[in-house]
Amino acid sequence: MPDQGISSRAKKTRPSARERAYDWIGNAILTGVFTEGEFLDEIALAREVGTSRTPVREALHRLQAERFVELVPRRGAQVRVVNATEMHEIYQARFVIEADAVSRICGRRQGSPPDSRELLEAMEAAARDRDWNQVAQLDQVFHSSIVRHRGNAVLTEMYESMRPRQVRLAVRTLTELPERLSTIEREHRALHEALEQHDGPRSVELLDSHLHEVPELIQAFSG
Repeated sequence: MPDQGISSRAKKTRPSARERAYDWIGNAILTGVFTEGEFLDEIALAREVGTSRTPVREALHRLQAERFVELVPRRGAQVRVVNATEMHEIYQARFVIEADAVSRICGRRQGSPPDSRELLEAMEAAARDRDWNQVAQLDQVFHSSIVRHRGNAVLTEMYESMRPRQVRLAVRTLTELPERLSTIEREHRALHEALEQHDGPRSVELLDSHLHEVPELIQAFSG
């Protein structure tokens, strides 16, 4: 007879229909299955996920809160378009939080976050496979680990609230301009070394360059 305790625990860890719908739709948006500006059909989504329409509707409300989609009256959910203005504002907000973090980390001589080297290696491996979604997810984790290393829970929470838009922006950047990848990887490695050397000004300088929009990127997001 199966262990009832194990069976019960397994049921508790099984994702709900709403979670499955949220994960499936969010991943489809990130990987380009659904393009920016496209309207999503709840019935088709329910069929794809294998649920009723209610979990799909709940997932779409969550995705709206995270700015993946817009809920348009009488038309349904539309995949949000990330434009050049929003891209600039995201980079601006990130720089304010991350520059403060690296300055404090270097001032305290904390060094780079313990898992940063492993994250960079995993990111570069995903890049070799051209798995832009995985690269973007790991990129967000790498930068978030720096903010968390600073030790301010409120700033970390604020930074994490940008995660969905940050990941979407990174996926689109890599899709539009994959040639930027070598520059991104070089800047990541240089930032890691600057933190290890407790060089605050160099870390801030690298972040300024890393989070600066290149003309080709502005043009891509203005189309």
